[in-house]
Amino acid sequence: MESKIYEQIVKKKEFSQLSRKDVEIAFNHFEKRQVSSEEKIRLTRELLHKVFGVFSSEKLLNKKILDKKSVEEILKKHISTKERFDFYPELYNRILKDYKNKELSIIDLGAGINGLSYKFFSKGINYTGIESVGQLVGLTNYFFSKRNIKNAKTIHLSLFDLEKVREVIKGVKERKIIFLFKVVDSLEMLEKDYSKRLLKEIMNLQGIEKIVVSFATRSLVSGKNFKAKRYWFENFVKEEFNMLDVFVSGDEKYFVFKKT
Repeated sequence: MESKIYEQIVKKKEFSQLSRKDVEIAFNHFEKRQVSSEEKIRLTRELLHKVFGVFSSEKLLNKKILDKKSVEEILKKHISTKERFDFYPELYNRILKDYKNKELSIIDLGAGINGLSYKFFSKGINYTGIESVGQLVGLTNYFFSKRNIKNAKTIHLSLFDLEKVREVIKGVKERKIIFLFKVVDSLEMLEKDYSKRLLKEIMNLQGIEKIVVSFATRSLVSGKNFKAKRYWFENFVKEEFNMLDVFVSGDEKYFVFKKT
């Protein structure tokens, strides 16, 4: 993708700090279409908004929102976390109940602002978020700094930079639990079956205790229940890994699994 086209796409504030890798993958969907450059740019922005825009509202693009609103207010109102807010304690207890007071790291892929839920983790857990939207990375790292949380950080990185993602995970020495909360659908919109490749690559890394993947059961915009049951994903996990748990919490369905 030409630099000029890239610069045109990311002129919009919501895309201005988006990983270039994600922008290029989105643009590639339309590169061969027999339409004008302006139309390709419009279509690329439209796709990027579907994938990322719904999780990065205008207010969250400025980290100083934390100087005006409490973390609880932000988590309760943000579209990607509000339906999870009341369930955070029981959700993390179910996922982490066997790891209290033990050295453990959570690696949150496509983290969004989920790092703001840090207080709900068991004491002493280390946290590493990986997020493609630069403003959300700045927001969560600002939160960790304000709260003087030393063992937590978020890294600006595309999940499609697979080798770099692998390096981040390998660099964490403790036992690891991987989160992908409402991320798989977005990955599949940009590249079909990429989530399968990503999960296979991650699971083979040393120290992975388990992976937790969630899907929304209700539309974030309309509030309607999804008809899709995601059997393709459940069948994939059962074929490739050892399914540990499947449950619904709030408006999300969770799959917990480990290496066979």
